[in-house]
Amino acid sequence: MNTANKLTMLRVVLIPVYLILWHIDAPWSIYAALAVFVIASLTDLLDGYIARHYNQVTDFGKFMDPLADKVLVLTAMACFCGAGRFPDWALVIVIAREFAVSGLRLVAVDNGRVIAAGWSGKVKTASTMVCLCLMHLAAPILSGLPNYLDWACVIIIAATTLYSGIEYFVLNRDVLNWNK
Repeated sequence: MNTANKLTMLRVVLIPVYLILWHIDAPWSIYAALAVFVIASLTDLLDGYIARHYNQVTDFGKFMDPLADKVLVLTAMACFCGAGRFPDWALVIVIAREFAVSGLRLVAVDNGRVIAAGWSGKVKTASTMVCLCLMHLAAPILSGLPNYLDWACVIIIAATTLYSGIEYFVLNRDVLNWNK
């Protein structure tokens, strides 16, 4: 297993660690969960760089890297949703977009075409990870107060998710042949 794939697997291993830390009822646990989330998010940047720069791109990495990213982000969103800080409708938007884009990619592959990650998808991922980090930081600071930062983050996440999902379908609409 090459270095890029090891970093991807580290991200996978950190997901249950994040969950455990999230559910510990201690003042320090949200910061520990944030630290794990940040480390896991940074492995996403690092493994992609290493894979491309050192020619370590593998089929395993092409499959596991985006899966690890999605599970990490959806885990954090589900935790915030359970805490009443991330609305369920926003979580559904994110999940629906991921299923829709994955389905589009499957149809494209069936037609001999690969749909690479677009710029808007990278912006969505980066802004989502930054917003989730901000939400972790805001938790203990704004306890009991209306949390406008949470709502700003939810709006940013939902907007970038919707935009990137729509863009994937607009730019690749020819993949979906309605007559077949």
